[in-house]
Amino acid sequence: MDGDELPRVGAEPAGAQGGGWRSWFFGVVIAAALLGAVLHFGEIRNFGRLITRAQPLWLGLAVLLQVSTYASVAAGWSAVLTAAGTPRPLPRLARIAVGKLFADQAVPSAGMGGNILLVDQLCGLGVARGTAVAALLISMIGFYAAYAVFALAMLGLLWLHDKATPLMAGLVTTFLLVALAIPSLALWLRQRGSAPLPPRLERIGVVRALLGSVAQAPTKLLANRRLLLVVTACNALIFLADAGSFFACLRALGQPVSPETAYIALIMASIVATLGPIPLGLGSFEATAVATLRLLGTPVEPAFAGTMLLRLLTLWLPLIPGMIIMRSDLKRRKRPPARGSGQGARHP
Repeated sequence: MDGDELPRVGAEPAGAQGGGWRSWFFGVVIAAALLGAVLHFGEIRNFGRLITRAQPLWLGLAVLLQVSTYASVAAGWSAVLTAAGTPRPLPRLARIAVGKLFADQAVPSAGMGGNILLVDQLCGLGVARGTAVAALLISMIGFYAAYAVFALAMLGLLWLHDKATPLMAGLVTTFLLVALAIPSLALWLRQRGSAPLPPRLERIGVVRALLGSVAQAPTKLLANRRLLLVVTACNALIFLADAGSFFACLRALGQPVSPETAYIALIMASIVATLGPIPLGLGSFEATAVATLRLLGTPVEPAFAGTMLLRLLTLWLPLIPGMIIMRSDLKRRKRPPARGSGQGARHP
């Protein structure tokens, strides 16, 4: 039986309960973001000094590349929705992409916060919950597939430069195992269907709603190889844009590095941040990026400054529009529904 034929999780009369935990969740996300901004205010102020030192043209290129990452994320979701026969405007999907990044950063939980937001927001656009979950699963598979390819390419480039070490090879191997395990777990959850959860998990509304929704993802979408390739390509563009942003940040501060050097440093730092226990890779990403740049011949001071500028563009600045989007969504959900409107039946 196709996923869309299953009963919708959170349908009436459970809708009131669903709205309760969603309001609570969004409120926690915004509070966490405000707390994080206060705790890291000193870092944000230092980042402002970096911008005054940066060359405008290179800085503008870095900003444009970062904007393109949200378009690439939205394009991947759009491909899934179009294949499901429910296309939605790309600008609306890009707006959700900004909000998802905000949720992932504000409440670091292996992307759980952003995943909940994605499914909820797509349903708010009138997309069937099963299709929304399929967009989540397929984008997750595409992300880790592209990530794994770029990790192998990075290790190959290090080997060509005679800079690869057993530690680096071990990190990449460990990451490849993780990159295989996460999509496999997502697909296993899809195959397990709506089987009962353990009692402790059953009492957690967020987990119950998300895992229950996974069973509704249409099988025909998950088995569409062409769609998987398209979504993987969209995620590949994100990594390339991030590497280009890193290159532009370093050049903006006057450091003549090659795009290859910036790419290697970005992927290595991303792998360490992914495998490490520190939320958002705070500290571990920066240290690894600087160490890798130093290994490839970049002086420590410009390597550190360029890394900080990159983190400003990719981590801190997006919090502002992300918070605005989340606050707007929270207010919209607190409004009483119009008469005659069914939950999940809204259209943009």
